[in-house]
Amino acid sequence: MVIKTVDLETVVGVTTKKLPRTGQPEIAFAGRSNVGKSSLINALMNRKNYARVSEVPGKTQTINFYHINNEFYLVDLPGYGYAKVKINFRSSWGPMIEGYFNDTPTLKAIFLLLDIRRKPSEDDMMMYNWIRSAGFRPIVIATKSDKLNKTELRKADSRLRADLGADETLTIIPFSAKSKAGRDDIYALMDEILAEK
Repeated sequence: MVIKTVDLETVVGVTTKKLPRTGQPEIAFAGRSNVGKSSLINALMNRKNYARVSEVPGKTQTINFYHINNEFYLVDLPGYGYAKVKINFRSSWGPMIEGYFNDTPTLKAIFLLLDIRRKPSEDDMMMYNWIRSAGFRPIVIATKSDKLNKTELRKADSRLRADLGADETLTIIPFSAKSKAGRDDIYALMDEILAEK
């Protein structure tokens, strides 16, 4: 995949309550606050600061629709799970996110970002189960992989599968925003997803 053009076309806030119908394939990215989602999106789009990396975890609370190459949308879902955020994700964002998962015919895949060093939180498990209940096979991007060595990475992969109750069929891609390790694997998977009819 080669990213040629990027346009932040639509930003939806919790008070907007209306999601766009893009008419083109969409690939969504979900993850808790401070998991490195903005850094991943910037790395995928080959932009340093297009998706804003907040100094305050949980500050960004919008759904952002990035139009890529005029061919598909990368959808950045709001971060969740940061204790100091006054908004209650489950009650305020939950219905909209579940509605987006269940009622967007052009949504092709959902990537869930998890910190490879941490046990999935209750909110992580909630999101994982939302994705599955909507009929999607979650694709896990295990962020901050540069913090572990190869042996630790293998152990973390097995632990993460066990924590999620998943088997070897679950796709887990270790990713490092620092080294960009894993980005080509994500590109290749996105190409496969977009090629599917």
